[in-house]
Amino acid sequence: MRSNGKLDRFVVIGGGISGLTSAFYLKKEAELRGREAHITVVDPSERIGGKINTLRKEGFVIEKGPDSFLARKTPIIDLAFDLGIGNELTGTNPAAKKTYIVHRGKLHPMPPGLVLGVPTEIMPFAKTGLLSWGGKARAMLDFVLPASKAEGDESLGSFLSRRVGPEVMERIAEPLLAGIYAGDLNKLSLQATFPQFREAERRHGSLIRGTRANRGKGTAAPAAPGRLPKRAQGSMFLTFQNGLATMLEALTEALAGCDSRFGCKAVAFRKNEPGEADGPEAAPYDVLLSNGEILPADGVVITAPAFDAADLLEPHLPVDALRSIDYVSVANVVMAFDKAAIGIDFDGSGFLVPRSEGMTITACTWTSAKWLHSSPSDKVLLRCYVGRAGDEEVVDLPDGALTDAVRRDIKSVLGITAEPLFTEITRLHRSMPQYPVGHLEATARLRAQLRAEMPGVWIAGAAFEGVGLPDCIRQGKDAAAIVYDAVEG
Repeated sequence: MRSNGKLDRFVVIGGGISGLTSAFYLKKEAELRGREAHITVVDPSERIGGKINTLRKEGFVIEKGPDSFLARKTPIIDLAFDLGIGNELTGTNPAAKKTYIVHRGKLHPMPPGLVLGVPTEIMPFAKTGLLSWGGKARAMLDFVLPASKAEGDESLGSFLSRRVGPEVMERIAEPLLAGIYAGDLNKLSLQATFPQFREAERRHGSLIRGTRANRGKGTAAPAAPGRLPKRAQGSMFLTFQNGLATMLEALTEALAGCDSRFGCKAVAFRKNEPGEADGPEAAPYDVLLSNGEILPADGVVITAPAFDAADLLEPHLPVDALRSIDYVSVANVVMAFDKAAIGIDFDGSGFLVPRSEGMTITACTWTSAKWLHSSPSDKVLLRCYVGRAGDEEVVDLPDGALTDAVRRDIKSVLGITAEPLFTEITRLHRSMPQYPVGHLEATARLRAQLRAEMPGVWIAGAAFEGVGLPDCIRQGKDAAAIVYDAVEG
């Protein structure tokens, strides 16, 4: 598929972390293969990084998008060391391990032994005030209920209700798990979100038994120390001392020499049949941009949101799998305070809010307690989240109204009445992909057809195999190898 004897031309559509990672590893693949590559990254935004957005202000390190990642998912750690910034990784405050859930307006600590909302220690679970005795007894039926023999996917909410009962699902699992996707558990795919739950049921006949058996080596396990700096060892979540933008800055430096078209959208995608395009610029594919430019490409990586990817690919193959992925809009409201005005010593990382509480916020992170690098020692930083599936209108409230609603919730739960030193609001419209039941099978079929009919073109990113930063980075790296194999072959 190489269009000339000298240069492999790649276009990466999407300048978020998936696209930037693809570009970085395409460059490395070219070096490893002894080839020359010309790489162009295209994104409609004026700034790189997609949802990653670090604000450094008045001694604060404020994440306006994602704030951390799971330490056990190593692709992002590998990337950090590939970029030479591994020593800047840092973990959470070991003294702020508690997480709370709001129940009837009051904070209740999550019982010890919970793993993704599943109890693995019975006595602490039996003592929690989050559930009725009936709800606790229903959860214990998981030990005796037979495992489902049904094949195929089901919704996450259906599975949890079936195994541990609706009360555990609604009061504990929903605020914890749905917070990751801002979604409705009764619509999210089990296989695409937490396949280990189904595996635990099948292998152990019980979700609780299976989760207990995997505790310490599965989803909740922190990364092995390995190359990590001491302050990052043993932490379940990691970030960078100067914010996630550290990674963007390193990628920008590493991609020096590559082209970019930021503030410009890929609006069409053309496949050229053999002999159809002539001349030195001829290529298997052309990417048409909103400014009228045409980029010839031997290989294309599409990391744009599913709805934009569908628009590009629809003329060439069925895209029902992409059209079925809904997106939810969310926002976060970050408030800074003088510690003396708060009068609270936070003993945990924050709290979650079930839908049934009827609050505006869905969660609150006590950022300055969870991440010691994020705030001066005499200040407090709180980050509140709003918006989830079925409750997105709140995201577009005027700034004043949104801030007032958030402060009412904070006053109600924490008793804080002090005026913030400043407030930062970030709206992320259509930012959270929702994996429907059957998602993995549908997207696998789409990718198989893409590989067969359009070699050298690949789709990756948050819409496919995980919304976390490590998931996106893994997909970006895989895409680089897949596309270069097709171009080289």
